[in-house]
Amino acid sequence: MRKLRWVGGVFLLALVGCGDRPPAAELVPAPSVLSFTSAHASNAFAYVSGLVKACTPRDAGTPGAEKAAHWIRDRLAEHGVDVRIDRFTDPTPRGPKPFFNVLAPLPGTGDGWIVLLSHFDTMSGIGEGFQGANDSGSSTGLLIELAALLHAAGPLPHNILCGFMDGEECMLAYSDRDGFHGSRRLARQMKAEGRSVKAVILMDMVGDRDLKLTVPRNGTAALRLLALKAAEATGDRDRIGLFDGIVYDDHQAFLDLGFPAVNLIDFEFGSGSGSNDYWHTPADTLDKISVDSLLTTGRIVLEMINRL
Repeated sequence: MRKLRWVGGVFLLALVGCGDRPPAAELVPAPSVLSFTSAHASNAFAYVSGLVKACTPRDAGTPGAEKAAHWIRDRLAEHGVDVRIDRFTDPTPRGPKPFFNVLAPLPGTGDGWIVLLSHFDTMSGIGEGFQGANDSGSSTGLLIELAALLHAAGPLPHNILCGFMDGEECMLAYSDRDGFHGSRRLARQMKAEGRSVKAVILMDMVGDRDLKLTVPRNGTAALRLLALKAAEATGDRDRIGLFDGIVYDDHQAFLDLGFPAVNLIDFEFGSGSGSNDYWHTPADTLDKISVDSLLTTGRIVLEMINRL
């Protein structure tokens, strides 16, 4: 991603009358309220750990990324989730490369879609031992657990697509041929299919032990506000705030095609307050993330879904 700063439960009551008989009331249960617990967060952390240990590094266009896509698919399949890998080839500054989006649709009872996103590739060129535990192993492990939870709770009022994007990181410099390969493809596919999308919620770098989630300015206003209201409801308002700049990330591909989208990201991943010096370095390791931070992010995302 690139960061830039700008200055400046309902019940339905059916009444039926017949002669002198009193009206009969039929109660239709409200949709289930989803919650994310410490047990779910521990599961998510285990997935992050498993991904890092099995698939390091995961640079886009390499066998490591393909291995990671299959690893993610297998974890979802273990929960009975319907999942597929969308393999495609895209031009890059280093020639045509293969990419592997992992897509897990969770059918609901309505027509609209909520899209939950994470990228799983690592920044290229860091080194053979580069874990990318936070960027973006953290959101990938969290999204695997969210998919399992939502599958078990379904069918829900909305269709939900859990999308694990390949090729978010650029190889040289972000351009129309470098970076955001997976999200651009998925956004184009959903546009071509005429999907009605209520929200695209991107999670990125959400595992930092000292979590400071931000909601960048380049996002749909109603969804930015929804993220804050959800955090207020879950008791996590002190862990998230608005950012007055823009962050180019996977959600931008959806915004560009007219879909409502928002990004939840911690861009202060470093050795001190306000620092981001662990980002895209060998210091992005598993010991820098925590179960508690995954719990916070998971709670906020599920509460956003509850309110959509």
